[in-house]
Amino acid sequence: MRVLHTMLRVGDLEKSLHFYTDIMGMKLLRKEDYPEYEFTLAFVGYGDESETAVLELTHNWDTGSYDLGNAYGHVAIGVDDVYKTCEKIKEMGGTIVREAGPMQGGDTVIAFVEDPDGYKVELLEDK
Repeated sequence: MRVLHTMLRVGDLEKSLHFYTDIMGMKLLRKEDYPEYEFTLAFVGYGDESETAVLELTHNWDTGSYDLGNAYGHVAIGVDDVYKTCEKIKEMGGTIVREAGPMQGGDTVIAFVEDPDGYKVELLEDK
């Protein structure tokens, strides 16, 4: 068994695809419209779905935004250098909501960015 994907509902698919592909460096793996049911699924990730977990971005055509609730935490992504990654994200127009630095009570370097729908993405420095 393995994790296949995590699904996020998004209000503006093009903005979300820009964030996850252009800013976060993922690849659009597949995208399919379901006109009869008025939704689109787009799968993005850093590798092939057969080898790694990916994100499923679900866009319901009649919904422009969602209540995130208080149970959602974040998606975590490992990076070589959190400080440099944050600078690149800022240069590309991304929003950093927790600047790079050691995590509270530890020495692991982390940061948090926010996608266009308000979902938090944690950047963790790979050691």
